[in-house]
Amino acid sequence: MNWSSGKDSCLALYRILQEDTYDVGTLVTTMNDEVGRVSMHGLPKQLLFEQVKQIGLPLHTINLPGVVSMEQYGMIMNQHVQQLKNDGYTHAVFGDIFLEDLKAYREEQLNTLGVKAVFPLWKNDTKSLMREFIDAGFKAITVSVSDKKLGKDFIGRLVDDQFLKDLPEGVDPCGENGEFHTFVFDGPVFKDPVSFSIGEKILRSYKPSEKEEDNCFRDEDEVTWDSSFWFCELIPD
Repeated sequence: MNWSSGKDSCLALYRILQEDTYDVGTLVTTMNDEVGRVSMHGLPKQLLFEQVKQIGLPLHTINLPGVVSMEQYGMIMNQHVQQLKNDGYTHAVFGDIFLEDLKAYREEQLNTLGVKAVFPLWKNDTKSLMREFIDAGFKAITVSVSDKKLGKDFIGRLVDDQFLKDLPEGVDPCGENGEFHTFVFDGPVFKDPVSFSIGEKILRSYKPSEKEEDNCFRDEDEVTWDSSFWFCELIPD
């Protein structure tokens, strides 16, 4: 189970466990090795470890350099997938919903290693998914939000009915276009809630890679993904 620590992977896990089609043997999380945080989400590893402990599944971490090329990324991921396959794993579960190019990339990479990709949330209505997530009793907080799409007011917020009502027009309810990322700290797959405090809120900006194949910019002046994000520091209690 590819585990981001956020709502989509959590809901995908919840569905997989309910369907009882697959035996989930381990969660797999990519980490920024330089800072000891979950990739994209910026979540401290201590909270990831506590989260996984409360879920009660083993964790396999994939440590990536702070700056990683697509070539390096592919090589590291393939090594770990091969290791997991050697351990007997046959399927990889993802929480992706509607990004066709990402789904195709995952399937292509896994097919070369003889592993099948599974997408429990694929093509589901994202508003309905958020309703399912909240109604099931999951609790999540935003840990990373796009400055362009949401801004500081949305960082460190509980994902609840009011949060959904406050989302600006054009923002996907699940943040599937990268508008926001979350940390799930309680819900039906947890033994006990994960305890933490909210710390500093920081704005970070990113620049394109010098190598064209390693970034999402079509040219020097046009950005195809948001380049500034607010991060919320969560402090383990």
